[in-house]
Amino acid sequence: MDEKDIYQRIDKLVAEEHSLRTKRVAGDVDGTDEHERLQHLEETLDQCWDLLRRRRALKENGHNPDEAQAARTAQVEGYLQ
Repeated sequence: MDEKDIYQRIDKLVAEEHSLRTKRVAGDVDGTDEHERLQHLEETLDQCWDLLRRRRALKENGHNPDEAQAARTAQVEGYLQ
């Protein structure tokens, strides 16, 4: 997955997040479903942003950015803890 693919995935996830929030306001989805899906979307977005950072770090240090791999959700979500 290259940067273009990652950015496209991010755009898709953000669009889904906005759609879900709009449906929630309109009463078309219940709070529990929204919360679970939003949590998943946020975690996936965090993984995408982390992968972009990993790719850039490899490239800046003279390595092949295609060697970067997405971190596990638990790892990415634990960075601030």
